[in-house]
Amino acid sequence: MVRAQRQGRAGMHGATGDKYARLIAALGGAPAVPTAVAHPCDAPSLTGAVEAARAGLIRPILVAPRARLEAAAGEAGLDLAPFERVESAHSHDSAEKAVALVREGRAEMLMKGSLHTDELLAEVVKRETGLRTARRLSHCFLMDVPHRAQLLIITDAAINIFPTLEEKADIVQNAIELAQALGIAEPRVAILSAMETVNPKLPSTIEAAALCKMLDRGQIRGGLLDGPLALDNAIDPEAARIKGIGGPVAGRADILVAPDLEAGNMLAKSLTFLAGAEAAGVVLGARVPIVLTSRADSVRTRLASAAVAALVAQRRRQAAPVAG
Repeated sequence: MVRAQRQGRAGMHGATGDKYARLIAALGGAPAVPTAVAHPCDAPSLTGAVEAARAGLIRPILVAPRARLEAAAGEAGLDLAPFERVESAHSHDSAEKAVALVREGRAEMLMKGSLHTDELLAEVVKRETGLRTARRLSHCFLMDVPHRAQLLIITDAAINIFPTLEEKADIVQNAIELAQALGIAEPRVAILSAMETVNPKLPSTIEAAALCKMLDRGQIRGGLLDGPLALDNAIDPEAARIKGIGGPVAGRADILVAPDLEAGNMLAKSLTFLAGAEAAGVVLGARVPIVLTSRADSVRTRLASAAVAALVAQRRRQAAPVAG
């Protein structure tokens, strides 16, 4: 019965339009964000950076070995004359120099090129020369799911494998601040598990309850939390009603917090490959937002990822104290 009602609602509302296009449009007229692009040495990553620049989202600084960068530009048919370049010796040097551009204040965003994610993040988390803060790094997917009116944030599906309770608090806070940058004043956060009751045999349910209490005590701020919640009663109002779960979050979550990376990754990929969703993404918790792109990402998804990071960067710029 629930399944039939859910299908009826989707059929009635139909597709809700291009959410990524609205996201990109939200930056309308704002200055392009200076962005260090680390090692864009293949056609997809270089094209993504150039398209984001053409869309007015970023002002890229391309950090790469000259010969490899020019080869990628030739393969993609791109003119690099309008863009600043910093020459590097190899991918590790590209990561180091891109991070240095941020530390020097020349860039307000970091974008991954064709190097491995671990190679870039290793430079980001270095204590003396990196971009660490007191906050744990975490990744957020912004899912454009067909028949859903708003973007759905899923975290963490890319960085933290088995996060501790303390790390989950940072993951939740990062996601709340991302949602606020997207214009959601008080995001609804569902802490996911396999069930909606606290069960001592399932640690994720205990941690979900603890996270909710951390909100009550001011250790997490800015959102509405509920958990543990199973996926159905986190996103479907009818499923929540049938199970007797009330409150402002159940059935209406903006953010889904996975119990671990495996669950989050499978959830995001299930939506992508079974439901036709698209997944933009950004890493938070460092001094600047970090765009992690995949070779398989479409140009639209790359632009959406850049737009998300640019919105975060602009919010931080607006919140920064004025000198003098």
